Amino acid sequence: MIVNNVELVISAVRPEQYPEDGLPEFALAGRSNVGKSSFINKMIGRKSMARISSKPGKTQTLNFYKIEEKLFYVDVPGYGYAKVSKSEREAWGKMIERYITGREELRAVIQIVDLRHAPSRDDIAMYDFMKHYDIPCIIIATKADKIPKGKWEKHKKVVRQTLEMDKNDPLIVFSSETGLGKDAAWAEIEKRM
Repeated sequence: MIVNNVELVISAVRPEQYPEDGLPEFALAGRSNVGKSSFINKMIGRKSMARISSKPGKTQTLNFYKIEEKLFYVDVPGYGYAKVSKSEREAWGKMIERYITGREELRAVIQIVDLRHAPSRDDIAMYDFMKHYDIPCIIIATKADKIPKGKWEKHKKVVRQTLEMDKNDPLIVFSSETGLGKDAAWAEIEKRM
């Protein structure tokens, strides 16, 4: 997809704040420091639409980015790393769960993991949560530019095995630096629109 128009429509915390356009939505989930903002920016061809913070855990709302009047990316708070109170984390958890399990417009969750490392307990919990609720997911294994190409298959296998991935769920090797995987990611998104 060629992206010319993107706008951050709303940062929502409650369902009554969600946009009412009826456009397909794709939620972005991942650990706080996994590179969700970099993924969004690379996918939409912007340098800083999604704020990249030196302090992981800055996203504390559901950020709805409208793309080309065709779909929304919904950036949800990162899990696992943020230095926030337990009660705040629980509130985020409820907000994310309410959105993911109750949103009719949601077409898939794009779960971002780091190709360099085996998925964390939080990554596994997120994937299991999506499978439990039968939510379609696309797994993006980012930071591929940090690993020699010859080792990608080995690392992909670790991701698949650790998450116990459904063989029908796509696993896309991605790099926000080089743009590797961008077309494949858009193809998976467009299939679900």
